[in-house]
Amino acid sequence: FPYINTEKDPALSSLLWTWPWARLGPLGVGRAMGDLFMLRVAVGICYATFSASAWSVNNFLITGPKAYLTYTTSVALGAQSGIEECKFQFAWERWNCPENALQLSTHNRLRSATRETSFIHAISSAGVMYTITKNCSMGDFENCGCDESKNGKTGGHGWIWGGCSDNVEFGERISKLFVDSLEKGKDARALMNLHNNRAGRLAVRATMKRTCKCHGISGSCSIQTCWLQLANFREMGNYLKAKYDQALKIEMDKRRLRAGNSAEGHWAPTEAFLPSAEAELIFLEESPDYCTRNSSLGIYGTEGRECLQNSHNTSRWEQCSCGSLCTECGLQVEEKRTEAISSCNCKFQWCCTVKCDQCRHVTMSNPAVWLRIREWKPKMRVLSRVLKEQPSPSLASSRKTNYKFIQISGAEATYLPRGRYIRCWVFYLNMHF
Repeated sequence: FPYINTEKDPALSSLLWTWPWARLGPLGVGRAMGDLFMLRVAVGICYATFSASAWSVNNFLITGPKAYLTYTTSVALGAQSGIEECKFQFAWERWNCPENALQLSTHNRLRSATRETSFIHAISSAGVMYTITKNCSMGDFENCGCDESKNGKTGGHGWIWGGCSDNVEFGERISKLFVDSLEKGKDARALMNLHNNRAGRLAVRATMKRTCKCHGISGSCSIQTCWLQLANFREMGNYLKAKYDQALKIEMDKRRLRAGNSAEGHWAPTEAFLPSAEAELIFLEESPDYCTRNSSLGIYGTEGRECLQNSHNTSRWEQCSCGSLCTECGLQVEEKRTEAISSCNCKFQWCCTVKCDQCRHVTMSNPAVWLRIREWKPKMRVLSRVLKEQPSPSLASSRKTNYKFIQISGAEATYLPRGRYIRCWVFYLNMHF
């Protein structure tokens, strides 16, 4: 953790040492401040190197009500859940949620206002809200419990509200307090981030499920008591991934934001613009090419990534992974074999030992064969002349004057389609590995 200069910031020093955990000595300060550092890393607030702007969230936590410190661990865990879900959802795509993208600060020069950025903000905000709500329902916070505001009311035919509904109102409030406070700017990117933060929180509400319990004589279930529970976080990730695929591009027009080519703009505040699309993800810039490595943009490329081929009972993205990561990016696929040595043929011998043989296993499963991408480059490209083929007899015939052959740089001879003029591109390839 970076050194804190208490001489330049005496106010920070006094605040640090007035807290109970600070009185534990340097170890206590380091441990407690380490929790705050974990929050910055998990939520992705700043660069690895610290600056004045990087202390904004810490300053908020330190100067804000002491009660907010109760939630810092849950906020960090929630943000981490969002990061892990992001990596899962994009594991088989060209952009696979790399570490350098997991920073929510608008000061990061590597961050662009793409649809990938919109997903990061949405899933992080949803993760924080989800974890806070879960911890609230489990009684981890003194000032929060079940949402019983609807209890006793008729929800529908044959059921009423009751039980312990998850308190999403509380989780949403804390998530907005922590995550939205990172956006200090008033520009289009900050507004986009705030909108996507809110879309992530709305996803938590949209995926909630009604759980019911039957009541009645001998289990007749004449009436049900129902309550709302959070869905599995994977369902939230799937929901937001679908929103990512249908994200809306927003165009900047001075202080206004408008969708697509719409002539009617919406004013800047996040709660006001695009009211009909408040649950949708939005972005400002088209995504760059993620196939090729680009260090200046923090893009690693797809060379060396793994994909699945001939796989069944897998997702659509896994089935298309070799095409998306490899062939569409101009790369070739190499089969990967994994060899492992393990104990086998174990026998018990009196007394009292177990002797085993060492067996060698080669993992090359079918249909799920793991492949590794390697780059290939064409060595030469030759454009043939425009030719018209003469009628071609059977290949068994010895008459070779009736059909045309194209011989280029030692490549195999190829004859042209019958009776057509055609311009042929012939590739003479050398594979380099």
